[in-house]
Amino acid sequence: MGGMAAQIPIKDNQQANDAAMDNVRADKLREVRAGHDGTWVAHPALASIAADVFNTHMPTPNQLHVRREDVHITANDLLNMNVPGKITEDGIRKNLNIGLGYMEGWLRGIGCVPINYLMEDAATAEVSRSQLWQWCRHGVPTEGGKKLDRGYALKLLHEQADELEKKAGKGNKYQLAAKYFETQVTGEEYAEFLTSLLYNEITSASEKTPAAKL
Repeated sequence: MGGMAAQIPIKDNQQANDAAMDNVRADKLREVRAGHDGTWVAHPALASIAADVFNTHMPTPNQLHVRREDVHITANDLLNMNVPGKITEDGIRKNLNIGLGYMEGWLRGIGCVPINYLMEDAATAEVSRSQLWQWCRHGVPTEGGKKLDRGYALKLLHEQADELEKKAGKGNKYQLAAKYFETQVTGEEYAEFLTSLLYNEITSASEKTPAAKL
């Protein structure tokens, strides 16, 4: 099974929407050529694109015959955590926006949140907070040479929270999200799950209900 295409239609920008759909098509083509038997999408509008690619390039019921013996993966490959690229302030802000955006939606009872025309779930927020926590914990320098310490991280976090709050209007929960996210970016402890921290904000105790009434 291939991965989820997280794109959602961009209704107010045809050029950007066409580019996004082209990315979906290219991604599904890569998956079917890699030997996947199927795939999934975040939005119904993408289903026809994915189906067309798989119906065209997978005439058989499955691809069990695609062994990919040309690919050789070693234990060292799996343990290699090196990622190309530099750590930038823009990248830090994007991670903060994703974490804050998802947590704010979750605090309002939404578990799948559209962010930058991508449908994001908890996994993306977990990746964002994990990178931020690791970078801050080890005080890594950005491409511009500035150390990502606690003070710098908090400054950027609250700037992003304030910006998102202004754009969202009344009734949003960005400041509450920032309060919790702060502990996951600069704290000593790394919570097992980001969403577990928020349960007390969306659940409440009530009287027991007899099983017969359920």
